[in-house]
Amino acid sequence: MRALYDVPAPAKLNLFLHVTGRRADGYHTLQSALALIDWCDTLHFERRSGGALTREDLAHALPPDDLILRAARALKAASGSTDGAHIAVYKRIPAQAGLGGGSSDAASTLLALNRLWGLGLARAELARIGLTLGADVPFFLHGGPGWVEGIGEQIRPLALPAARFVVLKPPQGLATAAIFGDPALQRASEPAIITGFAAYPFGFGRNDLQPVAQRLCPQVAKGVALLARHVLSGRMTGSGSAVFAHVPDALAAQAASVQAPPGWQVRLCGSLDVHPLGGWAAGSD
Repeated sequence: MRALYDVPAPAKLNLFLHVTGRRADGYHTLQSALALIDWCDTLHFERRSGGALTREDLAHALPPDDLILRAARALKAASGSTDGAHIAVYKRIPAQAGLGGGSSDAASTLLALNRLWGLGLARAELARIGLTLGADVPFFLHGGPGWVEGIGEQIRPLALPAARFVVLKPPQGLATAAIFGDPALQRASEPAIITGFAAYPFGFGRNDLQPVAQRLCPQVAKGVALLARHVLSGRMTGSGSAVFAHVPDALAAQAASVQAPPGWQVRLCGSLDVHPLGGWAAGSD
């Protein structure tokens, strides 16, 4: 196999996100229910001899050493592969949004290069590599919606009804480290249980990161208020700055009429039952 084209990397939404503690090593322990949505980046992979790894940005410019190249290097180091690759990226998912775009790109890179280089690594092995890159990467390797705990490594399959969401991304972004480093962050939420979530999946709990995010980025609160004016209950995803609302059928017209201020992005998204690359590694769902 010489190439893989049009490889998708979908975004995610944190339907809720509770911070349950902080470990001695400084990492926070979390609980969250994550849904996949059909807002995707697209990556193209060409196998190259000699071991070199290169990246081409087809849309927005990415940082010189982003998670895509870091994922490729980590896979080479873990597998001992001597192959290289040229990776072209069409970036659609906005950065610093809480939508997991960088982590999703990294996960799709691990899955694609595992196949392109003929490595045959199982999903669990890829997830161990992915966790060294970011807490959300194992989720995107998991294969579908998930109930996530720990620092992102504990993932259980989650059955979610098909749903639509309206997602707003303000111009200002938020750095995850700034949220988790803030002394005002709530770090002691009581653990939730899946049965409680399942009874009300699109209105359960809260995002513990949101109060800090709204102070650092008032546009988060502005986005939630904009959704409320359309009778939609909004909250932030991840560490922001994007906000979203579940769209029941009865409110489809309101969601379609949401107009964001200049410089904002607004998108109506559908949920994904499975990751588009769910069968690309042994053990995938």
